[in-house]
Amino acid sequence: MATALREAGLPDRVRLPFAFDPAGLADDLALLGDAEWIAHFVPQNYEGEWGALPLRAKAGATHPVMMIYSDPEATEFEDTALLGQLPHIAAVVAAFRCPVRAVRLMRLTPGSVIKEHRDHDLAAEFGMARIHVPIATNPGVEFLVNRAPVAMAPGEAWYLRLSDPHAVANRGESDRIHLVIDVLVDGWLAAQLESGAAGA
Repeated sequence: MATALREAGLPDRVRLPFAFDPAGLADDLALLGDAEWIAHFVPQNYEGEWGALPLRAKAGATHPVMMIYSDPEATEFEDTALLGQLPHIAAVVAAFRCPVRAVRLMRLTPGSVIKEHRDHDLAAEFGMARIHVPIATNPGVEFLVNRAPVAMAPGEAWYLRLSDPHAVANRGESDRIHLVIDVLVDGWLAAQLESGAAGA
């Protein structure tokens, strides 16, 4: 499937043909209360506060950092207890009828910046895709892929080719929180990507 996507010339961003309920997703965020966000483990890639909550992690992982790490070598993943407490978010994850690997909520606080970098294994053409579903955002958030902005609204689902250069800034006054789903590319996902790309 990855070879077919390479031959099709998939763009670096694709809005997938899904629409999830923004209000329901926001309700789930409210259930988090004072949850302790785990600081991202690559501090040289950001300034400010960039953290995560693990919803699906490498099987057997118990250390917080290992639970938010999307290990490319791992083959077994399991849902965390937190996912079971968030029904709307769990329904989004269940909508992806392809092999689901790590799933996290990722928060970028106001004034924080993720510096331009590449995640070399994250491209559908290589067999791995990262999906972003915005839950909380604001007009001051800028997400750049190949230095071109990607405008993503709550409840939308986006594939981004993050093996390309990308960066994020939150210049607003509220948190930016995305549901981030790492998946393997199979026939089902390839069809969604091709459908989304055709409708762009």
